[in-house]
Amino acid sequence: ILTIMAFGKKIRKVATLVGNCHGFVGNRMIAFYTEQAMALITEGALPGQVDKVAYEFGMPMGPFQMMDLVGLDLSWRERKRAGTDDPKNNVADALCEEGRLGQKTGKGFYQYDENRRPVPDDHVSNLIVQVSKNRNVTRRNISDEEILQRLFYPLINEGFKILEEGYAQRPSDIDVVYCYGYGFPRYRGGPMKYADEVGLDHIAESLSKLGFQPSNLLLEAAKKGSLARLWKAKMKAKL
Repeated sequence: ILTIMAFGKKIRKVATLVGNCHGFVGNRMIAFYTEQAMALITEGALPGQVDKVAYEFGMPMGPFQMMDLVGLDLSWRERKRAGTDDPKNNVADALCEEGRLGQKTGKGFYQYDENRRPVPDDHVSNLIVQVSKNRNVTRRNISDEEILQRLFYPLINEGFKILEEGYAQRPSDIDVVYCYGYGFPRYRGGPMKYADEVGLDHIAESLSKLGFQPSNLLLEAAKKGSLARLWKAKMKAKL
């Protein structure tokens, strides 16, 4: 461990020690971010609105630009192999079937110009509306506040579960992973710090309204008043 942490410094990277769970810390949490982004467009939002909320929050790009950058075909090929792809009910699968794999093909959730700038595409909007119809979903207006909560609160909840399960040693390790590796705005301190500042009671209540079960650690920290205060007490008790 000492060797690999020292190597991280040598190559000028910020290394964080975490346990071995599916997706480790970053990808395990980001899965909820992209999952909610997909649900939001099925229910009534469009990629541009969702991405705008994430960008204004401080992210370098929104979830749909991020998916286009990574390549929509990565997860699509996994679903194809598993036999779970469904272009009639999954927007990303429908785009991939049309050869819209993201930035590398010039088209994904957006069209991209020669400078790789995203341009909204009416064809994608129409496709999204059709998928909603296929799934018998009545589309509705979704507020920016709901989008913000659904993108980040389930992600934060998973961070609490990671701490609870012992895959991260401290909340600040998760914040470091997200600020340095996933573009979380540093002035917000990272997702766990941000949760404390927003208010853990508010996050727990919002998660319940959204249909998520708040983690036991989140509920415990809410009673204590803050995660930082609870974690400090837990570390003191171990001494």
